[in-house]
Amino acid sequence: MKTFIPRGYESLLSIYDTQKAISLLKRLFEDRLGALLNLYRVSAPLFVAEDSGLNDNLNGVERPVSFDILRSDIRAEVVQSLAKWKRYALKRYNFRPGKGLYTDMNAIRRDEDELDNLHSVYVDQWDWEKVITREDRNLSYLQDTVRNIVAAICDTQDTMQAIYPQLQSLGKLRREVSFVTALELEERWPDKTPKEREDAYLRENGTAFIQGIGGALRSGKPHDGRAPDYDDWDLNGDILVWNDLLGRAMELSSMGIRVDPASLDKQLTLAGCDDRRTLPYHKMLLAGELPLTIGGGIGQSRLSMLLLGKAHIGEVQASIWDEETMRICRDAGVMLL
Repeated sequence: MKTFIPRGYESLLSIYDTQKAISLLKRLFEDRLGALLNLYRVSAPLFVAEDSGLNDNLNGVERPVSFDILRSDIRAEVVQSLAKWKRYALKRYNFRPGKGLYTDMNAIRRDEDELDNLHSVYVDQWDWEKVITREDRNLSYLQDTVRNIVAAICDTQDTMQAIYPQLQSLGKLRREVSFVTALELEERWPDKTPKEREDAYLRENGTAFIQGIGGALRSGKPHDGRAPDYDDWDLNGDILVWNDLLGRAMELSSMGIRVDPASLDKQLTLAGCDDRRTLPYHKMLLAGELPLTIGGGIGQSRLSMLLLGKAHIGEVQASIWDEETMRICRDAGVMLL
């Protein structure tokens, strides 16, 4: 989808009120998420050493932004997400089962090829990770965590609409989560693309968690790409909601129960990534030296965009856009930050 501004669209908040609302929204959501999941705020890196294995490889083809450090043999990479760093931090900070951390993650996705209403070169999200027990590595625990995240989102929306009554015209997000597997979506709509399946399902259900992302489906293709070394592909998924303004499904979170030594061993082979076994992080994980965890990322700009009724992600974050996007938004009276 290219940049699309709905006919007759006008921002419900002025630029100044938008900035105030974003700040409030973030504080409200962080507090609620931390309370429901028992998470504590920590500081996080903007970059990590290239040879540490701590950077997120995403789909395995995206190029991280890298640079050398003066008078050092260290080469650093700007993080693409903190999926691996968080798990390592939980070990270093001696977190116990039932407790976790959250942090601000800022990334640069130089190879983002879908610059549109929802996608930007700049990515900001709440990255969170929580220590669990072996008994927690099951679908029920995953789904309960999803429900708590959706509750935090809906609670934040309720408060924002009480403070800014004009936002009440957006209606309410559906609190009840519909759970479906990527395989079930493929079987129901075999002739549709994964994104078209998401749109069809979310149009019907409002709020959903699509489970089982990363592994090949019966078609031989995965629903979406997922690195083999953080989520367990059998115990992960995406939280999506229906965005009525844009008329499409909107992903808010990618998350899951993380790989244990056995699932990492299996997924590295399936993904053809056995070379990663020699990296420091992966060696620790395969040796069982890292805690069992669940975690994910929740898009800050996307959540702000959704709850404030914005048509383009550039209305809530400062990034770089191509000339066509800027022209479309300018012609429609949309202010990109």
